[in-house]
Formats: sequence, structure tokens, C-alpha cells
Amino acid sequence: MKHALPQEHTSKPTGKAAFFDIDGTLISTNVVHAYGYYAMNEGSLPGILKRTLTTVAQIPLFGALNLVDRKIFNEYFYRQYEGLTEDRLLTLTEDLFEDVVKPAIFSKAKDLIDEARRAGCRIVLVTGALDFTMRPLARHLGADDLIANRMQFVGGIATGKVIPPIIEGANKANVIREYCETHHISLMKSFAYTDSASDYAMLTVVGRPTAVNPDIRLRALARSYNWPILDVR
Repeated sequence: MKHALPQEHTSKPTGKAAFFDIDGTLISTNVVHAYGYYAMNEGSLPGILKRTLTTVAQIPLFGALNLVDRKIFNEYFYRQYEGLTEDRLLTLTEDLFEDVVKPAIFSKAKDLIDEARRAGCRIVLVTGALDFTMRPLARHLGADDLIANRMQFVGGIATGKVIPPIIEGANKANVIREYCETHHISLMKSFAYTDSASDYAMLTVVGRPTAVNPDIRLRALARSYNWPILDVR
């Protein structure tokens, strides 16, 4: 008598999540504004002047790099943090949120997040900004998780290097995929929201993409793929 071999049972992911880009999608500020705040509150007057003037002088370069390659932009931009102390940055984080980030939250952003939560989604913020900068916002919006870039500190001093992988472009899609695998979440049932065509991969990796406050390129893509287009400003 032959015995049937036991079959392996693999459960399909049943949960769903809503992945939100932050800059331009939920708030009107960006990583340059955040660094500018840190630079202007660096501590010593010479330090403030040096970092502020250097940042202002490089704004055109930041803009050009951001358009050409988001990964290169992140690597270059975060070098500006070199030498800042971890304690000082963490101390300024709450003030940054109250003074800069909170007033910049788009008027309908929280409604969009609340709608996703009512639909049974896990709320996850995915951003190229630094994690300590965005934690107060994640807490304020009631997000379940925050996926963000992490600054490398040695002896309590910022090296200006981001701990890999850098959260940008295609890597956003990769971290979303890994997050769903880890938390048994269905990609096809999940949502993604962003304002930039640079996050195209993030939108295509989920089953329910949405363009929010889209730039010209993303608006064109959304129309061609018949993706929803929202304005939460």
C-alpha cells in the first residue's frame, strides 16, 4: 500500500499596507529644508554661518543632482551632515518638527492616511529623509512603521555617510517588497502614494498605485496607466 507524501502548506499573505512617500506627497518641505534648520541651529556662530552659506551656494547643484539621479543626490547631499553631533541633531528634531515640518503638512494628507487605515491598511512611511528627522511626523500621523535613511555616526559624530541601502528610487520598491515578505503582506492588495516620477518603481511594485500632487512626468505616467491622481494640498 502506497502512502501519499505529505504536502507542504504555504499560507498566502493576506494583510495589506499603504506605503506613503513623504516629501511632496504628505508635506511641502524636503530634506534640504530640514538640513537648513539643523545648520542654522548648529550651535556656534561660525559654524552656523559656514554651513548656512555652503548650503545656499549648493542649492542649484542639489536641484540638478536630484533631477539626474536621486541616489547620487542622496550620497552627495548627506555629506553636508559630516561633523554634526548626534546629540545635537536629536535635540533639534522635535523643534524642527514643530517649526518646519508640522506647518508644512498638506491639509488633506491626514485624511488620506485615515482613509487607508479605515480600509484595513498598515500605514508605512517610506522616505529618503533621515529617520530621526521623520520620527515625530510618523508619530503625529499615527504611522505603524517608518522606512528611512539612517545616518552613520562614529563616536557620536555624523560621518556624512548613509548606512546602506540608500532609500531612493528603485530601492524603495525593494524595501517595500522585503517589508511585505517579512510582515506577510500582499503586494497586490497594497497601496503606494508618491508625487515623483523618480518613485515609479515604488508604484509599480504594488497592486494599487496612486499619484499624489504629481510632477509633470508622473502625471503623464499616471494618465497612461490609468492610475488615480490626487491632490492633497
